[in-house]
Amino acid sequence: MNRKEQSRRNFIEKGLLLSGSTFLPYQLLTAKNMTRSDRMVRDDISLAQWALVDEVRSGKWKTVDFPKIAREDFDLNGIEFVNTLFEVPTINYLNQLKKNADDHGVKMVLIMVDAEGDGAEPTPQLRKQFVTNHKKWIDIAQYLGCHAIRTNCRGNESSNKGEALKWAAESYNMLLEYAQQARIKVVIENHGGVSNDPDWMVQLMKEVDNLYFGTYPDWRSPGPDFDNVDYLAKTLPYAYGQSYRNQPTEELSAKMIRMSKDAGYRGWYGIESSGREEIKKGIRILKKYL
Repeated sequence: MNRKEQSRRNFIEKGLLLSGSTFLPYQLLTAKNMTRSDRMVRDDISLAQWALVDEVRSGKWKTVDFPKIAREDFDLNGIEFVNTLFEVPTINYLNQLKKNADDHGVKMVLIMVDAEGDGAEPTPQLRKQFVTNHKKWIDIAQYLGCHAIRTNCRGNESSNKGEALKWAAESYNMLLEYAQQARIKVVIENHGGVSNDPDWMVQLMKEVDNLYFGTYPDWRSPGPDFDNVDYLAKTLPYAYGQSYRNQPTEELSAKMIRMSKDAGYRGWYGIESSGREEIKKGIRILKKYL
């Protein structure tokens, strides 16, 4: 174990974890299951709800139907929710989701959280509100059996990266105090701003230094201001999931899959390519190279 992993393990050993529904003193706990090897031991393919957002918004189906769609239409084992597409997450609603997922043999992987604030808000009040807003989705993720929630961390356009780093570290340290008790990971997807900078993201991972905190690389197409291959290479060591998108060529998709495997990543590849034909293409490519 290298020095970084030992440091991250020590952090968890000093925290509180949730065992069943009982909080235990840290002296009674071990970190034997809380290293980055607690990822899955094999790869699998999940479906990100955003890939079919137009169907949901048009009323073709609802979030409670998502397990059936994933299994019967695509024969996939996992699903990744978008919080803004939940109807009314009452206990009865969540119980129906759990039943539907069980009936179709589908794992509920994570919840993508939007419209609840930014991870690098510029004021203490907004940072506290960010934490408050995300706590309910941690609770819902735990109840559904998800392993993580996905957050956004763009930062303020008028702030520099150093300020954004300080603000984000404060926000995520506060949120992780809650998340690690529920044993729910908190990940950041590159959705613009500072989160598009892989070096900044690595700095944040090292600054917070918590095994419940990680990245969720979005395989967006390369562009003048975004090198998706470089981004993936630098953030893979911290990845607790990936937002897979078909690349401009199959060769580039294959390269990024090989990069993930060579880096030791084992886990979900959540297909977020838009539309049914692109989803089917992604399934074909992933199965071919995984």
